[in-house]
Amino acid sequence: MKVSMRLKYAVTFTSIFSAMAFILLGLSTTWGSRFFEDFVFFAFISIIIPVVTLHHLDSQWRKAIDEHLPELFRNIAQAQETGMSLPKAFEEAAKGDYGPLTTELKKINTQISWSMPFEEALLAFARRVNTLLVQRTVPLMIEALRSGGRIEQIFDPMGKFIQATLMLRKERMAKTRPYIAIIYISYFVFILTIVLLFKAFFVDITGAPILEVAIMSPEELKRSLFHMAIIQGFFSGLIAGKIGEDSALLGLKHSLVMMLCGYLALKIFL
Repeated sequence: MKVSMRLKYAVTFTSIFSAMAFILLGLSTTWGSRFFEDFVFFAFISIIIPVVTLHHLDSQWRKAIDEHLPELFRNIAQAQETGMSLPKAFEEAAKGDYGPLTTELKKINTQISWSMPFEEALLAFARRVNTLLVQRTVPLMIEALRSGGRIEQIFDPMGKFIQATLMLRKERMAKTRPYIAIIYISYFVFILTIVLLFKAFFVDITGAPILEVAIMSPEELKRSLFHMAIIQGFFSGLIAGKIGEDSALLGLKHSLVMMLCGYLALKIFL
């Protein structure tokens, strides 16, 4: 589904205010106890989950738009070979099924039927979709319309160019998966190291401190290790998103998984 910027902002601000209310509830009920950090953690999670969900849905919608562009351009080229003008060929090609792109093509045809110039309808389409491939191809379509001649010779190579770009994008994502796996493995090794160090060097089997002179109590140490694990999980997820999908916001889903795994591991084993 398409997610508008207005909906993204509304959900983000609503999540922030809800998280603040949740933290205030924790301040009034659990301040000074170890449960207050749980309130803060889940308040932070309540912000991330809606943001992650909306950005994931919007990202999948944009990917589906790009993946159907080559088929659209092939159909436009085939329609033009029969002697149709570009607006007529576009209208004829838009009758096919292109997934989420179909709705946008219908909007273009509706705008043209309302006497909107073809160029303005294409520019409005580019603003609505706002993907990199659409931003690159719409100006080419407009220039082809202005230039005239055998425009069909432009659309077939354009479709092949988009197809090659999509293949390169998929190949890049496939090659970066091992690096994302390394980030996950590194984080889980970090959690395991925290647990082993705490169990082996700081407290005995009864939970009493091993060192006679300790800089901090076991509870303070647990709190510090918990903070380290959550911060590490959050930023590791952002890096994984930047490497794998070229977007730190899309990396929030990795952050969410790592933080929840770190929270559960430390709550269970510490």
